Amino acid sequence: MTTIESPTAAGSGSAATKNFTDLRVTADTSPERLSAIATEAFAGFSALIDKYEITYDEYRVLKQWLIDVGAGGEWPLLLDVFVEHDIEEVNSRKYQGSKGSIEGPYYLPDAPLLPARCTLPMRGRDARQTPLVLHGQVTGLDGTPLPAATIEIWHADAEGYYSGFAPHLPEWNLRGTVVTDGDGRYEITTIQPAPYQIPTDGPTGKFIEAAGWHPWRPAHLHLRVAAHRRHPIITQLYFQGGDWLDSDVASATKPELLLDPKPDAAGRNCVRYDFVLDPE
Repeated sequence: MTTIESPTAAGSGSAATKNFTDLRVTADTSPERLSAIATEAFAGFSALIDKYEITYDEYRVLKQWLIDVGAGGEWPLLLDVFVEHDIEEVNSRKYQGSKGSIEGPYYLPDAPLLPARCTLPMRGRDARQTPLVLHGQVTGLDGTPLPAATIEIWHADAEGYYSGFAPHLPEWNLRGTVVTDGDGRYEITTIQPAPYQIPTDGPTGKFIEAAGWHPWRPAHLHLRVAAHRRHPIITQLYFQGGDWLDSDVASATKPELLLDPKPDAAGRNCVRYDFVLDPE
């Protein structure tokens, strides 16, 4: 019998933190903009303290919890779950193409290149699941096909685990970078992912439990779609009728992102989804 070692919050947090900090992103925020944002943020926090008459014990618990979040490497998890959906919504307003969603903490760069028609790397036990075939076309706003566009795809397995964050999974399991054909088309064979709980054994999970919330995310596929001189999109695709769609802990679901796969003659669940990219 194979023993599955479940990923811990600390392990997942450390991996997500390293992946993010290795990128060393920057922003051209002016001192004036930073000052305005910070001033308003602290003013809002002060208003909450006053409204709820926060006690010193509650303040000390908050301080210790924030320290624990950092020590456990859970800032990517916490921010991606509770903040990123608002950032994504604001930043998407100026684009007309396909709907985006949050990236989340489980992205890994440089996944293996795969042809337009491909099967994602997977273990033997994954291959025994019912295949899911996602196919479609990548175009510009005017419908022009975009050949050699890249579709980075990653998702959890049928037990809710991500490779790179679960010790028992091989590298790049259910991950790949698919390159579209001359007509911008693609066909990816994979398996249906499962809903999963975000890691709950660390400070983020303790916070969710203390608030009486649930930690579940509905089943979904992650995708990053890019092409030459086009604005890339980051999105997630969900499944009609799935659990937790209306109460996603990360508040990332959208009606435009729902898939409704249908079985083909070979018993594969198939669904089409086209991506439309804005100019840069």
